[in-house]
Amino acid sequence: MSVAFQFKSQMKIPPCIMPCEFRRRVVVAFIVSISCAPPSLATDFAQSVISYSSGSNPANGYTNPLVALGSPERFTGEGIAPGAVTPFYPCFGANEIVSIGAGGQLTLGFNPPLRDEAGNPFGIDFLVFGNSFFTDGAYPSGTVGSLATDGGRIEVSADGIEWFLVPNAIADGLFPTIGSSDAGPYSSLAGGVDADQHKPVDPKWTAQNLVGKSYSELIEIYDGSAGGAGIDLSSVGLDQVIAVRISVAAGPNSNVEIDAVARVRSTLARADTNGDGVVDGIDLATVLSAFGTTTEIADIDHSGMVDGADLAAVLAGWTG
Repeated sequence: MSVAFQFKSQMKIPPCIMPCEFRRRVVVAFIVSISCAPPSLATDFAQSVISYSSGSNPANGYTNPLVALGSPERFTGEGIAPGAVTPFYPCFGANEIVSIGAGGQLTLGFNPPLRDEAGNPFGIDFLVFGNSFFTDGAYPSGTVGSLATDGGRIEVSADGIEWFLVPNAIADGLFPTIGSSDAGPYSSLAGGVDADQHKPVDPKWTAQNLVGKSYSELIEIYDGSAGGAGIDLSSVGLDQVIAVRISVAAGPNSNVEIDAVARVRSTLARADTNGDGVVDGIDLATVLSAFGTTTEIADIDHSGMVDGADLAAVLAGWTG
């Protein structure tokens, strides 16, 4: 059983003026948005399990690979020890993570493909969420101590046949997941500001130079990100991939748990609220109709509120 899994199984933690034609298009789009709410962007996460081999020593009861589809967890431990997912309190439910034992592998599919996008923050194109965590150097303050990580190799493929190992990448490592930017390190309640599951943490940070950081400093470093191991496809020389494989080397103590794999989306990409490939009146109407609320799909910059910055992001990305 992995170090991270052992930890979780044992812990007990308590007016602007617009041209007439433009206005007409916005009004039409606004009516459409009222009658048909924008769909959730399921394509931002792995959508299919291509293959799964549990390996020789998976955690008992944690061998359902379908739990790795969709978004990473924000709240965990319901009915046992409920708490917001933070870098000190990772998700641990059997319906939240899948275990990959020694010699095993998990292959997840994306449609449309993950692409090497130069406009993505730090050049990172996708994120792998495991259930690594930081030990607390001054419990319960949330002071960063060591990183409890299980490892795991990451490979990618453009065709499902030829695979490329991502160099220096650890599937279940930096950066431990955070579900809400305003939840305390061991909060039993979900926060009100969802962390961005499509935004990477600045890769200049390492486990070593995070040691000793306070929880407020860590939140600032994450800068609204939900964490995850950031992967740049340019590191393997591919423009796009359709599959991500996470594998574990053979060995008596090798075991990795995976929660999700997410596409990185730049602010301009997120301005396409309905995922139709263009930023137009429909997206503008979505933001206008949700203005002053916390509607997630219209909160383009993930600030916790739909406001002028989100409107500006739509206008900046306008292609329609």
